[in-house]
Amino acid sequence: MVENKKGYTIFLHTFMIVLCVLCLLPFILLIIVSLSSESSLLTEGYSFFPKELSLAAYEYLFASPTIYRAYGLSILVTAVGTAVSIAVTTLIAYPLSVKELPGRKFFNFLVFFTMLFSGGLVPSYMMWTQTFHIKNTIWAYILPNLIANGFSIMIMRSYFMTNIPKELLESARVDGASEFITLWKVVLPVSLPIMATIGLMSGMAYWNDWSNGLYYVTDKNLNTVQVFLNNMLMNAQQLDKVSGAGLDMNALPSTAVRMAVAVAGALPLMCVYPFFQKYFVKGMTLGAVKG
Repeated sequence: MVENKKGYTIFLHTFMIVLCVLCLLPFILLIIVSLSSESSLLTEGYSFFPKELSLAAYEYLFASPTIYRAYGLSILVTAVGTAVSIAVTTLIAYPLSVKELPGRKFFNFLVFFTMLFSGGLVPSYMMWTQTFHIKNTIWAYILPNLIANGFSIMIMRSYFMTNIPKELLESARVDGASEFITLWKVVLPVSLPIMATIGLMSGMAYWNDWSNGLYYVTDKNLNTVQVFLNNMLMNAQQLDKVSGAGLDMNALPSTAVRMAVAVAGALPLMCVYPFFQKYFVKGMTLGAVKG
């Protein structure tokens, strides 16, 4: 019996290791292709073992000093946006988790409604540019994403309802604590998993966002890294159309640049994710319970 259990455990571990390797293979191939020379890509295609390695794609990508400013702006937007998003989500989710809140069902419906319907691109553009005047400001990257977090609110609300003991809340209220003090001193200290989960999801949304920069930003000095990389990718695609201009196409790292763009955009998040993974999994599991 013990031997069967041990063999079963070894099989499961082996299976999960193989599965993880299969999940990592596409990204490994992405990195290898980005480090391959354009000539080897043209002759051999994508390969895990290219004949010739080259940093030409990354030299092309990081040749412009603009990318460093774009990275700095992206870090700033992600940090500020994530912090504000967590604060707003918490301040909405906690009252909705209190069953004694007057009009609770109505407010829950309003949040749920935003998950199903939106005003559309044109009304949103008119509202943000003509009423809030966020065009060509850093708020163009923060505010539009801030109000699109109905899903996060519902997850956090469910977490508060199912994982915060009622006795703990009642004890704080009996001691004379206000709702804000109860939230700050009692609820938040035991809500680290859901806070990390919402923070990671918000951070990924802010880091990967390029559409707001496309809609609301025309100043190149305010391009985030995703907007910059998107423009760089479009420029790289133009390299395929200049073969008649007397250029050596083998020397132009158009294919490798596309892969380098993907690596440059995804690598920072992949470096951060392992530190939040345990909280992310736990928060999603506990917060997904229907309240």
